[in-house]
Amino acid sequence: MEDDNAAGALDNIVTEFNTYEDFLDSQITSLDLYYLEDEELARQLVELGYRGSGEVLKREEFESRKAAAEASRLSKRSQQKTLASAGKELKDNFLKALAQREEANRSGKMTSIIFIRDRNSHGQEISGYIDYAHRLKTEEFEPYFNGKKRLLPRPTDLSFYNWETQVSTSNPSPNYQVIAENSSGLLFKNKRDRKILNVDPKASPGDNSTRTPPIQTSLYIQAVIYDHITRRKT
Repeated sequence: MEDDNAAGALDNIVTEFNTYEDFLDSQITSLDLYYLEDEELARQLVELGYRGSGEVLKREEFESRKAAAEASRLSKRSQQKTLASAGKELKDNFLKALAQREEANRSGKMTSIIFIRDRNSHGQEISGYIDYAHRLKTEEFEPYFNGKKRLLPRPTDLSFYNWETQVSTSNPSPNYQVIAENSSGLLFKNKRDRKILNVDPKASPGDNSTRTPPIQTSLYIQAVIYDHITRRKT
């Protein structure tokens, strides 16, 4: 118990003082300076334990505890990172649907696939399937929720098709493998639980998967979201 109290006292010192010199100075009295007439000498005496009214704390331990405290602070800050959709007044149904799924896709509880059909900046009709969780990790989403950018399929997404140029691509992501050559049409295999997600609107989406009805949105010609709840094998 005493050890815990001592450790707590040392942690408090590390939190209170920015530098080791600040800590040493706090232990020096005006009387010490009067008799010693040398601030550096007074600091050395405190460090050696000959002067000072509180804990004796070596420079190495102070620096070590300071680094650990900073690492802990940064870790907590990272964990508490605000969602990109937080605090936004979202009016469009598609953006609302993305916001509802953001936390679950960031944490790994869910891996959603977004189907979008619309026109690109050249007026060409494009469509594709987007791994939402992967996009969240690789780009900033605030511009989408702010309405400054539109989320559109890219040739690097799970699946992409340009109806005018007839360019077609498919790519695996960290969450899904693409099964393109299949009699059932386009399938996506979840890499964590190995379940198959079927995007055919006439078929069942598969185990632990759901498909939203086409979302009523003014942003796209067509938008559908497929949600897969990932369950790790125990």
